[in-house]
Amino acid sequence: MSAAAAFGTVTGAGIAVSAVQVVLTVAGAPLLVGMMRQVRARMEGRAGAGIGQPWRDLRKLMRKEPLDPHGTGPVFRTAPLLQVAATAVVAAAIPFVSVDTGLGQAADLIAVVALLTLGTAVLALAGLDTGTAFGGMGASREMTITALAEPTVLVATFALSTRVGSTNLPAIVDAGLKDAGRVVSPVSVLAAFALAAVVLAEAGRLPVDNPSTHLELTMVHEAMVLEYSGPDLALVELAAAMRLSVLLGLWSALFLPWGTATSTGALAVLGGTASFVVKVGVLGAVLAAGEVFMAKLRLFRVPELLAGSFLLSVLAVAASFFL
Repeated sequence: MSAAAAFGTVTGAGIAVSAVQVVLTVAGAPLLVGMMRQVRARMEGRAGAGIGQPWRDLRKLMRKEPLDPHGTGPVFRTAPLLQVAATAVVAAAIPFVSVDTGLGQAADLIAVVALLTLGTAVLALAGLDTGTAFGGMGASREMTITALAEPTVLVATFALSTRVGSTNLPAIVDAGLKDAGRVVSPVSVLAAFALAAVVLAEAGRLPVDNPSTHLELTMVHEAMVLEYSGPDLALVELAAAMRLSVLLGLWSALFLPWGTATSTGALAVLGGTASFVVKVGVLGAVLAAGEVFMAKLRLFRVPELLAGSFLLSVLAVAASFFL
């Protein structure tokens, strides 16, 4: 039986695992952002607002009245909800907690990348729909970065799937759990560094983007969402936090698979949940600490960073055939 077929059966327990992963991502994503802000504040000598501040901000925004800019259409109003929905499906597909998810063969790495790109595209269209200079500028920059990052993801995916014989995410993670040599091999190391740069770009983190700035020359993601308010802005902020959690979870699932459950038993799922929380929390803390010592790249230097990540992914493919 092939690796894809082995994980192609959809079970009730798998659906329950996917539901747990979605709830964990939605509930924990704002806390992850709050923890990262707190780490950065402490390292900069500030007290910080607390880990729960993002949730308090979301609650405050949900109570406000939404205001739509004049002339905007359905794209602007539905983009936040579509982005949250696409990210939630990705959270259900990736084996964060257990390799037995509820999506079966649909839990494909290429499909996951497509869904993440869909979320980016609808937000870019919403930025264009406002008809403002900031929205168009942010959408243009965002799609440029995405167009440069996607080839790296696809090539690195090919490198990881070569020895497994499938792009099915549970199959790739399960292979890493059964053979630790795959995770520490040159192929995985090269792919890990390549995808790390892509995670920074797709999540809008330094040095590609600064999520805390509103300066015209540096805005990318923030420029697209300036016209949102109230519950719509809350959904945009929640989707951004979920996206960060999902990307860090995807990286940890591929390159730090240890702790992921191989069954759907209650104790196994509980252990997998704890492992996922710890891994993503540590990665988030490391990222936040690194951003303290990191400056944002100029926009024309971003393609150089992503070109370097693409080169690493190509080397990973070469290593998968020759090593």
